[in-house]
Amino acid sequence: MRKDTARQWINVVALVVTFAINSLAATLPLGGLTTGEISDLFPVYFTPADYVFSIWFVIYGALFFFIIYQALRSQRENPRLRRVGYLFVLSALANTVWLVLWHFQIFPFSLVAMIVLLLALIAIYLRLGTGRTKVSAAETWLVQVPFSIYLGWITVATIANVTSVLDYFNWSGWGISPEIWTVIMLGAATVIGSLVSLTRGDIAYMLVLIWAFAGIAVKHAGTPVVAIAAWVAVGLVGLMTVVGAVFHRRRGRRLA
Repeated sequence: MRKDTARQWINVVALVVTFAINSLAATLPLGGLTTGEISDLFPVYFTPADYVFSIWFVIYGALFFFIIYQALRSQRENPRLRRVGYLFVLSALANTVWLVLWHFQIFPFSLVAMIVLLLALIAIYLRLGTGRTKVSAAETWLVQVPFSIYLGWITVATIANVTSVLDYFNWSGWGISPEIWTVIMLGAATVIGSLVSLTRGDIAYMLVLIWAFAGIAVKHAGTPVVAIAAWVAVGLVGLMTVVGAVFHRRRGRRLA
């Protein structure tokens, strides 16, 4: 009992600290540049328009609802939250470390922190049983949806981080143009999203991909190959969102 109470409050502290560091990074900003401005230092096409980064307000808002919910006495013995354990603390630490490394332009190690964050969120997602486990409406909206949004964004951010680090090392791309590599990465991200939709029926995750891909299309409207590919990806992800939702609704009826 005491252990679970400690976990609940350590999670609260972890989010508050992470949010504080993120706020300082945006207002100071750390290293003299905002997160988006540092992204703009790299001439890569997988980076979305600056307005897309406002999704962090949604992510942190959703995570604060999660933190309040998981701290309730009634959730102390919630088996899914207990399985998550301290993975949220790990994700918060990785998020904070990434932010510091990124803002002080230590890019290779920032990718390591980003991968740790991605893996932590995948582990949380799987342990919550999103799309596989029946839970209350409250747990769906206050636990599963926040992590779906978070994981969706970090999926995109990891790909963007990889492209930035490769550019930092002046990678030649094996002779393939940056525009074509962006089309390939959009295709890969679309496949990942489609698999999530078909296996989990996760609408929140898919909407984040649509938001990010549309932002890529807007930012690179002057590069037709990238813009068209991004809009096609938006359409395909939207279609797979509907297909996945219908598939899971029908499967749920068969199992009922």
